[in-house]
Amino acid sequence: MNIQWYPGHMTKAKRAMQEDVKLVDLIIELVDARVPLASRNPDIDQLGRDKARLILLNKSDLADGSCNDMWTSWFREKGFHVVKVNSRSGTGLKQINTVVQEACREKIERDRRRGILNRPVRAIVVGIPNVGKSTFINSFAGKACAKTGNKPGVTKGKQWIRLNKTLELLDTPGILWPKFEDQRVGLLLAFIGSINDEILNRDELALELLKFLIQYYPNVLKERYQAECDSAVELLSHVARVRGCLAKGGEADLSKAAGIVIEDFRSGKLGRITLEFPPNIQTTKENAD
Repeated sequence: MNIQWYPGHMTKAKRAMQEDVKLVDLIIELVDARVPLASRNPDIDQLGRDKARLILLNKSDLADGSCNDMWTSWFREKGFHVVKVNSRSGTGLKQINTVVQEACREKIERDRRRGILNRPVRAIVVGIPNVGKSTFINSFAGKACAKTGNKPGVTKGKQWIRLNKTLELLDTPGILWPKFEDQRVGLLLAFIGSINDEILNRDELALELLKFLIQYYPNVLKERYQAECDSAVELLSHVARVRGCLAKGGEADLSKAAGIVIEDFRSGKLGRITLEFPPNIQTTKENAD
């Protein structure tokens, strides 16, 4: 599959972000814990090269626990502060204030030396579409102060949110980058719903997802669909039959089955699954617990 998606409004949003970054002390970047590297916009490192950095492994409840730990270690080795969170349930959010103060310690001490006391840390919240920024802000602030939606790109305006005396957040729209040089990245983002589904071939997408799951998480498939298949096409046909996805004449409706598989993954009904592993770390994972 060749996947590219870069709506025109994202160019404008990127230009705005370039100006917004100048106003902040800290960049809080949300990534999807199931695809932590693929869900990072490479432009953010360039835009924020002189800023303190905090990465939130969001949706960590949907990702493989052991992989969450590997990714946390990997990002910390790269110089990032990291917190594993589940924005919907609030898990991990209590740690963030402490980590923010730690990440901005130099700035806070510099202010103190200048006689500037109690100036809040100003942070910008960034991330690609559908990674959960607005849900995070709403949960972290304890009230619905940012728009949320299940469609990529629902957050369009700029809004500052004062959380407490020590921290202010600037929400930003989710933006991708103009071209996926590695098509595998586009595929991973399509799996998690960060690409507009309307431009995708969902049959092919489901088959690619099943190929990965057959290799790394066969027990998940066996438990969810009561199937042991070596072929993605065979497995999708099986899902169609057991879920009653039948077309006229009793033939398997693979498109309907594809939608079920994709939604089962995105919603966590398949269990905790991570789709990419830290570079230079060999994984021996052959199945999911």
